[in-house]
Parts: sequence; C-alpha cells; structure tokens
Amino acid sequence: MTPAAPRRHRKAAAYLGALAGLSLALAACSSGGGSDPAAYPEDDIEVIVPFSAGGPTDTVTRMVAEPMAEELGVQLVVQNVDGAGGTVGAGQAATAEPDGYTVLMHHIGMSTAPALYADLAYDPVADFKPIGLVTEVPMTIIARADFEPDTFEEFVTFVQENADTVTMAHAGEGSASNLCGLLLTDALGVDLTAVPYDGTGPAMAEIVGGQVDFMCDQTTNTTGQITAGEVKAYAVTTPERIEALPDLPTTTEGGQPDIQVSVWHGLYVPAETPDEIVAKLTGALQVALADQGVVDQMADLGTAPVSADQATPEAHAALLEEQIATWGGIIADGQGG
Repeated sequence: MTPAAPRRHRKAAAYLGALAGLSLALAACSSGGGSDPAAYPEDDIEVIVPFSAGGPTDTVTRMVAEPMAEELGVQLVVQNVDGAGGTVGAGQAATAEPDGYTVLMHHIGMSTAPALYADLAYDPVADFKPIGLVTEVPMTIIARADFEPDTFEEFVTFVQENADTVTMAHAGEGSASNLCGLLLTDALGVDLTAVPYDGTGPAMAEIVGGQVDFMCDQTTNTTGQITAGEVKAYAVTTPERIEALPDLPTTTEGGQPDIQVSVWHGLYVPAETPDEIVAKLTGALQVALADQGVVDQMADLGTAPVSADQATPEAHAALLEEQIATWGGIIADGQGG
C-alpha cells in the first residue's frame, strides 16, 4: 500500500493540475473559441446579413445558405443586423468568436465603408478573412410607374432639367443604391434631393407607392417589380444587357457609359478563424454555387454565381483591396464636390 502524500504535496499537485487545465483551455481558445477545426462544424452556423430582411443581400444569402448547410451537415441561420449602411452588422461579425460559427455576408459596401465612415469600428482587411465571392449583381435604374420620362434618354434630360424637384431614394449611406446614386448624379452633373430609407424594402415600397421618384438598385430587388409592371425601368448598369430583362437597355446604349456599377457579394469570418475552417466554408460555398437550383434562382433575378476560381479567399481578398482603393477615390471626389 502506497503511503498517502503529505497534505502540502496534495495541494501542490491539485494546483499544478488546475494550472495545466487552464493552459489547455487557453490554448483551445487561442486556436478558435475552443472548437476543433478538424471536427468543425458541430453546431449551427449564424450568418449575419447587415441589411434588412427581404433586401438584395438577404435574398442572395438565403439562396446559398441551404445548399451550404446540406454540404456542411448543420443549419445556417440567417440573422439580419441592419443599420448604418451595413456597418453595425459587420462590426458585430468582426468581434465574434473566431470559431467559424459566425459568418458575414456583405456586398460592395465592405469596400466603401472606410471612405464613408471616419470612425469605422473595424478594418475590412485586417479584421476579417474572406471565404469567397458569391455573385456580382447588376443594378437597374427604376422609377415610380407614373414618372414622366419613358426612355432612359428622356430620363436623363428630365432629371437634368428638373434637378431641384426630382427625388432619389436609397437604402441608407453606404448602401449599394446610395453608391449607384452617387455615380449617377456625378455623371449627370446634378444635385438631387436624396431620400434615405432603412433598407431597400421600404425604399421600394415608396417607389411603388409613388412617394419618391426614382432609385438605382440591384436586379435581385427590382426584377420582380419590373416584370410585374409595378415600376418603370430605364436601364441596366452593365456593359451588356442581361438575360432576365432582355428589353432593358444599358446605360451605355443610352449615352451614359460612366454610369456602370455592379454589386459583388462575399462571405467573411473573423480574422483569427483557423484556415482549416475557412477551407471548409469555401468548399461548401463552391458546392452551393454549382447547385442548379441556385443557378436558376439567380438567373431569374438577373445575376449568376461567380466562377469557382473567384469563389476563393485569394480572389476575394484581391478584389476587396482593389475596390477599397477604387471607391475611396470616387467617394472622396463626390464628397469634395
């Protein structure tokens, strides 16, 4: 029979054991919130959409969430955290545990926020890891159904001649509709009364209701209303016409080649998320983008999934940095003028 250890030795052993346990816990936390990258995912994943439910980014997110969930074997739960042009939801995602259980879906606004907000609470490059691009959505210029101009050329002339009375809706500073509006007013050389809304849903409702004159917004939010005749459509802001709206001319056809913009979307996780987890999410995204149901849904709304080589962290990171530089100059010029 082994003699019992002296009490002080037992206390020392207990202390060392507790210390070892604490070290293991700290090591687990530092590797990503205590989760095991090899076992990931073991629970549902929250996908933060920093805009209102029913808007274009929400629509894109829900298209890819289901096939991604099937591939990962867990649910992807969409949470709409809107406010301040997407910066509230993005800020929440930036400070989440880097364990792969909080993912952010954001659009072009991720690249414009540094120029728009002097006190931005996060760095789009330093505080996130890109997972991959999802889609690049064309924009359309639409108006209330009884707006006077009938063609895009007539629209341009009318807006220039009536700039003091024409109203332009957008979904808040930093939103895609706001950015497209900045390009449009700059190209036409006008100052218009901008009417901001808390998301594209309310803005579209006001367009349909005739309370505001026009808006520039993504096809994922406008195609249904255009085909139903609830709004008047003037142009699409891409170099070529789109299959979903073949009769809608491009801004270039209407003599305004400088009004060209499309809205890219991508997925992100907090910067310290392990690369193994990022790789699993990227793989699931690529499976989702190849899903025929997703392809068909996007086609119905005037867009398409990006190619497999764009749905990667590397391509996504390169585009983000390039777009931050591009939009920084455009926004600075607009604010300076």
